[in-house]
Amino acid sequence: MESQRKSSGEEDSSGERGSLHTWKGYSYSVTPERVLLSRPVLQAALGTRHGVLLVEGGQVYSFGEFPWKQSQVSVVGPLKPVLESALSGQRVVAVAAGSFHSGAVTEDGGVHMWGENSFGQCGLSSLTVVPNPTPVAVLDPDTSPPHTIRVLELACGEQHSLALSAQHEVWAWGSGCQLGLVTTIFPVWKPQKVEHLAGRHVLQVACGAFHSLALVRCLPPQEARRPLPDKCGQCNQLLYTMTDKEDHVIISDSHYCPLGVELLADGEAKLGPGRSPPLRLQSSPSEPLSSHTSASAPGPHPSITEHTDYERGRTVAQNGEVLTTTDSDISAAGTDSDRTVGGVGGAGSRNSPYPDQAVKEYLKKLSDTSLAEETVKMTIAGASFQPPADSLDLLTSDLIPGVMPVTTSSALNSLVSSCASAVVGRVVSTCEALSLKKRINYYYPGVGGVAGVPGGVPGGPAEERVRLEESMQGKKSCSTGDIREEEAEGLSRRLSLPGLLSQVSPRLLRRASRPRVRAVPLTPVGGLPEAGELLPSLQTEVWSWGRGEEGQLGHGDNLPRLQPLCIKCLSSKEVVLVAAGAHHSLALTAQSQVFSWGSNSSGQLGHMDCPTTIPRLAKLSEGIRVWDVGAGVQHTLLLADGDCYQPILYYSGQQVIEGAQDAPQDQTEGYSYTQQPVLLPFCMNLGYVSAVFAGGQSCVALADRNVMGFSASLHELATAERKFYCKLSSVKNHILRPLLDLGENYCCRYSSTGQRPWVRESLSTALGPASTVMLQSLARCYSRLCHLTGQHSASLTANLRRRREVKSLVMLEHASIFLDTYNEYCCSVGNFLVMGGFQALAKPSLDFFGKCPELLQRLAESSEENIPLSDLLVTLFYLPMRHLHEYGRLLLKLGTCFEVSSVDYQKLQDGCSKFEALALHLKRRRKEAEYTYHFWKSFPGKMTDSLRKPHRRLICESSNKALTLQNSGRFSVNWFILFNDALVHAQGVVPYKSLFSTHHVFPLATLWVEPIPEENTGLYGLKLISPEETFTLLACSSMEKAKWLRSINQAVDQAMSGAGQRAEPPISRTASYTFYKDSRLKEATYEGRWLAGKPNGRGMVKWLDGRIYTGTFKNGLEDGFGDYVIPSKTLNLNDHYQGHWKEGKMHGIGTYKYATGELYEGSFQDNMRHGHGMLRSGTLNSSSPSVFIGQWVHDKKTGYGVFDDITRGEKYMGMWQDDQRQGTGVIVTQFGLYYEGAFNNNKMQGTGVLLSEDNTTYEGEFSEDWTLNGKGVLTMANGDYFEGSFTGEWGSGLKVTGSFFKPNLYDSDGDKGRAVKLGRLAVRPEEKWRAVFEECWMRLGCEAPGQGENQRAWENIAVALTTSRRRHRDGSEMNLSRTHNRTLGSLEFIPQQHVGPVTMEKYDRIRHSLIKACDMPLHPLGMLMETLVAVYRMTYVGVGANRRLLLQAVNEIMSYLARIFQLVRFLFPDLPEEGGAIPEPSSDPQDKKDSNCADTQLESPKPGRVVSSSALLLPVLLPRLYPPLFTLYALEKEREDDVYWECVLRLNKQPDMALLAFLGVQHKFWPVSVPVLGEKTEVVSSTKDACFASATETLQQISTTFTPSDKLQVIQLTFEEITKEVMSSLEDNFLWSMDDLFPVFLYVVLRARIRNLGSEVSLIEDLMDPCVQHGEHGIMFTTLKACYYQIQHEKTT
Repeated sequence: MESQRKSSGEEDSSGERGSLHTWKGYSYSVTPERVLLSRPVLQAALGTRHGVLLVEGGQVYSFGEFPWKQSQVSVVGPLKPVLESALSGQRVVAVAAGSFHSGAVTEDGGVHMWGENSFGQCGLSSLTVVPNPTPVAVLDPDTSPPHTIRVLELACGEQHSLALSAQHEVWAWGSGCQLGLVTTIFPVWKPQKVEHLAGRHVLQVACGAFHSLALVRCLPPQEARRPLPDKCGQCNQLLYTMTDKEDHVIISDSHYCPLGVELLADGEAKLGPGRSPPLRLQSSPSEPLSSHTSASAPGPHPSITEHTDYERGRTVAQNGEVLTTTDSDISAAGTDSDRTVGGVGGAGSRNSPYPDQAVKEYLKKLSDTSLAEETVKMTIAGASFQPPADSLDLLTSDLIPGVMPVTTSSALNSLVSSCASAVVGRVVSTCEALSLKKRINYYYPGVGGVAGVPGGVPGGPAEERVRLEESMQGKKSCSTGDIREEEAEGLSRRLSLPGLLSQVSPRLLRRASRPRVRAVPLTPVGGLPEAGELLPSLQTEVWSWGRGEEGQLGHGDNLPRLQPLCIKCLSSKEVVLVAAGAHHSLALTAQSQVFSWGSNSSGQLGHMDCPTTIPRLAKLSEGIRVWDVGAGVQHTLLLADGDCYQPILYYSGQQVIEGAQDAPQDQTEGYSYTQQPVLLPFCMNLGYVSAVFAGGQSCVALADRNVMGFSASLHELATAERKFYCKLSSVKNHILRPLLDLGENYCCRYSSTGQRPWVRESLSTALGPASTVMLQSLARCYSRLCHLTGQHSASLTANLRRRREVKSLVMLEHASIFLDTYNEYCCSVGNFLVMGGFQALAKPSLDFFGKCPELLQRLAESSEENIPLSDLLVTLFYLPMRHLHEYGRLLLKLGTCFEVSSVDYQKLQDGCSKFEALALHLKRRRKEAEYTYHFWKSFPGKMTDSLRKPHRRLICESSNKALTLQNSGRFSVNWFILFNDALVHAQGVVPYKSLFSTHHVFPLATLWVEPIPEENTGLYGLKLISPEETFTLLACSSMEKAKWLRSINQAVDQAMSGAGQRAEPPISRTASYTFYKDSRLKEATYEGRWLAGKPNGRGMVKWLDGRIYTGTFKNGLEDGFGDYVIPSKTLNLNDHYQGHWKEGKMHGIGTYKYATGELYEGSFQDNMRHGHGMLRSGTLNSSSPSVFIGQWVHDKKTGYGVFDDITRGEKYMGMWQDDQRQGTGVIVTQFGLYYEGAFNNNKMQGTGVLLSEDNTTYEGEFSEDWTLNGKGVLTMANGDYFEGSFTGEWGSGLKVTGSFFKPNLYDSDGDKGRAVKLGRLAVRPEEKWRAVFEECWMRLGCEAPGQGENQRAWENIAVALTTSRRRHRDGSEMNLSRTHNRTLGSLEFIPQQHVGPVTMEKYDRIRHSLIKACDMPLHPLGMLMETLVAVYRMTYVGVGANRRLLLQAVNEIMSYLARIFQLVRFLFPDLPEEGGAIPEPSSDPQDKKDSNCADTQLESPKPGRVVSSSALLLPVLLPRLYPPLFTLYALEKEREDDVYWECVLRLNKQPDMALLAFLGVQHKFWPVSVPVLGEKTEVVSSTKDACFASATETLQQISTTFTPSDKLQVIQLTFEEITKEVMSSLEDNFLWSMDDLFPVFLYVVLRARIRNLGSEVSLIEDLMDPCVQHGEHGIMFTTLKACYYQIQHEKTT
């Protein structure tokens, strides 16, 4: 970065960075000495008489007295530091110095220590001194093996050292209670973790001589906390007592536990007899003891809770009004209470710190008239108002999460809490740690930025231990303090005191029903989430432990603390840095204030206030902002901002006299010291000081020279940010908080006469509910902005101390955090202004600040006189916007320090542009808000309430009659008002008093404007289109027309995208709209895509009655795929349709789930079921489950369909008419009954055929279901039959009138022809599923089968596939697999093979494209295929698996093939008809002749040369239909297959040679040897299943194929395997004869053991392609069939 800066400079550039200056004391004669080193100094650390320096490059130098160096040089002057050579090769990143030892942290997190080690402070055992830097291992013993802890920084005291790890945990070693460890054995040689801080995020550690400090990030808010116990866990006494007086209640937490630790004279702890080690010391008589059980200590941890936080509050006087304490009261009460609590020593006094007498005296004092008058005068005079502490951070809000509403049940608890807080606050007003506050924290977590945690279990996880330990702390940590500096935490005073409520005075119950406000913290809990770890945390706590005899622990007493304890009064002070002197402590806040406490013997605290045991502010002149501190033995060094940007130095403490350096440090006689910090006059000569350090009696400052103004610019940026944050904090503390405090229901103040106080109206009453909510939003946004500024200020300060680089500026790398925060804040201020919030806030503010609000004017930087209070408030709250220009100016100034081509220059320029652009943008928004506010002031009153919205801004309006409505009435008045979100049309009639009686709002997001050409009409017209109205506006001139056109278009674009830069917004857009006119959509809300005023594209409609449609629209109507939900009020369930729409109605394929449980899947037309579909009614366990699949016409079953009545176990397959069975049909039952015949009015009527499972057959007339009535023939299974008239129901007895015939055994075969032929009375195959095929033709664009254009059909296919693919991609339907996606992509292109003569090559391409199409469910052919498979399985599965249906099932498949082939020939019109031949490709005649000579065998026609539907389509169709079809074949051939299988099992028991001999296979065909595991093995008489094994395995594959062609191919391969095995032992020219081949093939069939061979043979025979029946495959199939029949009739001897 240095190399990028310009070469010329204002000052000398030698040693421009990190120059070191050292001095002692503060007199005018002191001149700092500069230490000359070859490299810039990055950090310094000072001990009592030595110092350590870290320079650039990671080297370490030492100076001063080194008694531990032994033989080496033991004294080195500060101007000649010596290099610590033992650290050579190590890159050191941090150094620390204790009183007589030093430490260094290396880049890898390692620790090196050297110096005095008598107390183990160097962490090296068996050494009293460590002469040179030596590594110290910081190991975690809880891991196995112990791993090394990476350390970030060190801090050293006199006898101890602390390390902060990368996990932000504290490790300690050395001696004394300042270690914070649970041990009584000292020294501690090995670093140990401070378990009391485990689970917390420690940011910094500091060490005094005998005490320690830690800066800790506040815990995140807890979601739930356990109630606190009522009684002490040790002595079982009540922790809280409450006394009911006549007019008030006293609540005391002065419990003292007698079981504790005795204090010795030296401050160490001695265990009582029989007590377990060790217990934390008591901090005051009223503090309960807390012990920390070690890991090895048995027994449970005592359940002791923290309960000692004092809090100022209010008291209830006799008249019932709430009295508010003032700062004067607090100051007056401070001295007495300081003596009371400060004098507490060991276990002496057990009395309550607030006795009854003191209460009475103080209440009497409150009634004094003079006090009341003084209070009024102070308030009117504009003094710094301090509201009640419990309301400082309160807002009346319903919007903030995490804040519970106050119910009536908690009102009494709130009252008790308020009473108790008031009494305690007025009597002991400086006690800042009342336990009630901690109990409230438990009930209302995360409020105020300090999160308490519930108790835990010792030895548990870190978070559990943290919760336990915090709950065990005695919180008398702030027992005496400056209450004026204490911010109350943002919480409501709601409290439950278990077991005590019964003691409340009945007269107080009258207050129980008073409503309480809901509370939110003004400071954001947890900071800005988007800032994350980018910026330092401001929500911090300071923890201290060790010796406290000088009050250096800050807990309000002089007692030691064995464990870290939080200084509660600093928890809300935003501490960013802590420092520790020998016996005093410092805390620097983000508001540049310094709190100090501890020893003040030499004025080192910067004030002379007493007591010094609690943190108090150092006294500095107004405007002095401290940003770095250093603490020595008896002095403090402060680095602050002065009037200019160059830092200044302040010193407080002991003056060092020349030649008296060796005087005892604790002796102050003869030494002068400061009463308050004094300015060091030489500070301006040092340059730009970036850091200060102090130690012993010395002071050190690191300074930079201002090369090219870089240092000055960086300091100016940081100074401006600190100043800005202080300004924001002042506004928050002195303006915003008092105004928010008015949110309390009652705000009281004494009248000027001192009589009864008068009640002022609440803030919510003055502002109204809407403005109150907006004020809360404004306060939250202001708080976020303030918090971000404070974090950024701390970040810039840290950057000055260390890196001083542009790339570390958060405002450049993460500018969006700042831009978004300012945007949000500006929006909230503008909204509040537009709604008249500042005007309404003026009256309460006037009551508060008086008629001369000097404080407001000073904070608002306003010099105008007599400015209205509302304008002053507007100026004040818009003040932060000015800082954006300051950002831009300072970044630009920084940029001038770099070369234009450098990266840093570009970053600074970009950052400057962003902040300047935002500043201009927010300036415009302010003008819009002010313009809108003034417009509302003049707007007619009645319309204001409905139209005035916080976010709404005025753009332009037509009050000057520049715009009129075309064709409006003569007396009508029209006013058009364009806002940033809507166009308002106000109408009225001239004679009426109220000019504008009606108005209508047109949202801009759904408003389209088109200019009307002037040449056609001569008018300057604009056509406005809204979803339900279209009207024309007429402008008075072309200029006015252009203005309104531009304004409306920009406003529409702004409302849509937030940019407003385009000349015309897009005609297609996404928006939300609620209809008010449309009868179909009235009061429905549409959200989605629009096109020119109509819903078009994907969107969602919600009706008030609960109906919801989600899907696509076209021209304002549902069109395409959509999802429709219709609630059913009677069933309290929903109807749900998911499918296609057309012109606002259900049209196409869809699924409808009825509220009754029915489910319909199929086609719709005009909102009715129409076409093919399936209806499922009920479930399997319901009363009437059934399934219908078939054709629907106008919502009724009409045409062919299959009805499966699951309850009755019947399946009907036939014709329907108007939801009734009408026409021919077939019924099968689960008991094997089969009926085919006529149906009428849902009943069997007319001629029919009935078959039972045992082949009993009736052929005749029926009158009802299963009822015979009329002439017929009943044939028995054995051939006997009745002929005559029958009456009665089948299965329950028949009445027969006729003749009985018993055929003779010797009758001719002609008489046996009486067997009934099934299928004659059933629906013909080509009549089945006509609706399915018609829908497919319609998808291709044909009104009837075969009637349409081929090209249009292909275009429809491409459009359907593309649309479906887009819908699937958008997620409106189920996702496709990756294979389907690839297939879909290839099918979207129209193939070229559908035109021109078909060749074999083109035929193969057609076949492959058909396979793809049928595999894709989105393709019309694929959809057809899926539907056919569904209906086929629906028909022939379950009850439909009846062997009588086999013939119909086969014929149905043949019908499918014929009708699908018709579709294929329509798509490929040049494809030959069924049985047509494809010409062979031409070839060379000579090659053909040679080929003919070579072929000695006859060839069957090659597959594919003759076109047939079975060859083309069966490979696609049959595999899907195979399971139900083959089941029917198996049922039909069950008896034959059983006979065959019995014979197979019997014959397969024989070995191979015996079976071959039995079957008559000639010996020359017997295999002599067979391969077994790759080796030839001789065939012996016992060999089994070895001969012709390969042929057997091949034939077994016939059961794994589906189509007849595949099965015939398996048979052919079996013959080839047999031939191959026989040819190995015979001559090459051997030819088979059938007599030789049949026995061998019969052997192979037997060994193949095919279970359902008869079914396989029948399937091949029924579905085999006719063109191969007489070829080679036909002969082979005949052989297999002959083998099957041979095996059936084979007999063994």
